[in-house]
Order: sequence, then C-alpha cells, then structure tokens
Amino acid sequence: MKASEIREMTPEDMQQKVVDLQQELFNLRFQHGVGQLENTSRIKQTRRDIARLKTVLREVELNKTPTSE
Repeated sequence: MKASEIREMTPEDMQQKVVDLQQELFNLRFQHGVGQLENTSRIKQTRRDIARLKTVLREVELNKTPTSE
C-alpha cells in the first residue's frame, strides 16, 4: 500500500484499515509460530503498512488542528 493511496482515504477508513492490518499481523505471527506461514515477508510488509497508515493519520490530525496565535 502506497502513501498516495492512503492519503485518498478518509480518516475513519484509515483507522479501520489499521485495525484490520493489526488483526492480520496477529494471525501471521500465530501462523509463523506454528510453522504454517510460507511467505514470512508478509509480516514485514504488514508492519510497514500499519506504520505508514499511522504516519498519514498523524499528519492529518496535525493539519486539522487550528493553530493558536
């Protein structure tokens, strides 16, 4: 998932995507633990997608807050 794709999403969609990816990461870790995971690079990619989503969400939060002068 690219940052440009994420920026097109609404903040609510981003939050939901983070929750979904965290659940997927849990499942991937579980599969890895019991030896059923074939593509271990998916763990790394999922972690990066979560971080990318959280980064863009934080940018949106910071840009939305009014500046006090």
